Amino acid sequence: MSMDTLIQRIVQTQNPTVVGLDPMLEYIPEHIVSEAFAKAGEGLAGAAEAVWRFNTEIIDAICDIVPAVKPQAAYYERLGWQGVRILYETIAYAHKKGMYVITDGKRNDIGSTMEAYAAAHLGRVKLGQKECEPFGADALTVNGYLGSDGIKPLLAICREYDKGIFVLVKTSNPSSGELQDRLIDTKPVYEVMGGMCEAWGQEVMGRHGYSAVGAVVGATYPDQLRALREKLPHTFFLVPGYGAQGGGAADVAGAFDRRGLGAVINNSRGIITAWKKTPDGVRDHAKAARQAALAMKEDILSYLGSIAL
Repeated sequence: MSMDTLIQRIVQTQNPTVVGLDPMLEYIPEHIVSEAFAKAGEGLAGAAEAVWRFNTEIIDAICDIVPAVKPQAAYYERLGWQGVRILYETIAYAHKKGMYVITDGKRNDIGSTMEAYAAAHLGRVKLGQKECEPFGADALTVNGYLGSDGIKPLLAICREYDKGIFVLVKTSNPSSGELQDRLIDTKPVYEVMGGMCEAWGQEVMGRHGYSAVGAVVGATYPDQLRALREKLPHTFFLVPGYGAQGGGAADVAGAFDRRGLGAVINNSRGIITAWKKTPDGVRDHAKAARQAALAMKEDILSYLGSIAL
């Protein structure tokens, strides 16, 4: 299963992290933006060109030390079809460099509409006699709060094309508790959703003890993160909230099992805007990103030690 591929990359790099590729123009050094505008015009096409150059230079700098990247679809969609093209090309480029790709789309629907989302982001579509792969990510974030009707179409794609999903369970945002902490038969909603992930995952188990159905659990709620790790032994976690949202290595330590597996920790702005905090960052943003990624790795490993299958 797809999660096995991510796990193997994590063990290979000894790094349980993922870099979020969420580029806005203010996150990109001015000289890159200016050159892109000169080349493609000061508009959507020029902005997309700047994002493309920025992404490829970040990927080149981290591909040997970080197992995965996570482009957030909204940052590309806001640039129209030019941005969506860059999302596709970014996924393909990351794959070329040997990286695992999680598209952060938080898709949520049922029936044929969810089948269409699944085919677009993870699967393939048949057009005449030809079968095409629209985006080709390895995993997709999804919202499971429509219930099994919104997840089962994804499970079929996971089985057929060796893909994975990460279902929103306990998210990192401050107001998540307004709904997710409410009780259903003495259990908080997020725990019920986590249990559903465990059940869905039984259909798509991998070789290393984790299923293709992962869960999004925020670093900003370390107690809940630790409790969910114990209750969901076969569910791999995608953990946002490290860095800019306030989570640290001590907060995410509870996401891992005794082997140092079980989770991949996301950092977006802390990596891609690291150039703003270094003296030579404007000239070498990619080097700053690499240094920040290495610092994050060492921070987390100081709690985990080595990672093994």
